[in-house]
Amino acid sequence: MGAKVLIAFYSRSGSTEALANAIAEGALAEGADVRLRRAREFVGPEIMAQAAGWPEHAERMNAAYEAPTPADVEWADAVIFGTPTRFGISSAELKAFIDSLGGLWFQGKLNGKVGSAFTSTQSAHGGNEATILSLYNPMAHLGFIIVPTGYADPAVFRAGTPYGASAVSGGRSSPSDDELEVARFQGKRVAQVAAKLK
Repeated sequence: MGAKVLIAFYSRSGSTEALANAIAEGALAEGADVRLRRAREFVGPEIMAQAAGWPEHAERMNAAYEAPTPADVEWADAVIFGTPTRFGISSAELKAFIDSLGGLWFQGKLNGKVGSAFTSTQSAHGGNEATILSLYNPMAHLGFIIVPTGYADPAVFRAGTPYGASAVSGGRSSPSDDELEVARFQGKRVAQVAAKLK
């Protein structure tokens, strides 16, 4: 029986969403049961309207994906967090979801779950590695077993990071084929490890 994998992400324009879907493909190819969930905004429409396309993207993605819940995390054998970079760390939307897991943490229900992370940035060297590493901190506190991509697949030598998949969206179509390949590998690797630990 395959692992149960939750991909809990926040995406504003769709780059992180595309990585999330590629990660899901990789996990599904390993026989995993996958849940894709998008964290929700907590700012009002007047704030969202200030960024071109934000309300429209949010409406589309919120129709396509349920919001993540602590029950999803309790269900999962592995949780893969995804976020765009916000000044070198996670978006507030994803962090708010992580902060909601205190009850499960207190009960010890997260110990031994597999954790992994991915990100997208607007520019090269825009914080992709720093953002993924910043998500390792709450994973350690929650008791997760952190599974990075490493250089365990040739795709990681062409894109992404050894910490997790990433994409650079500025000025081109994103993610690239290589970036998506790393994401698929991440889904596969996490599903494999979670199945072995199960």
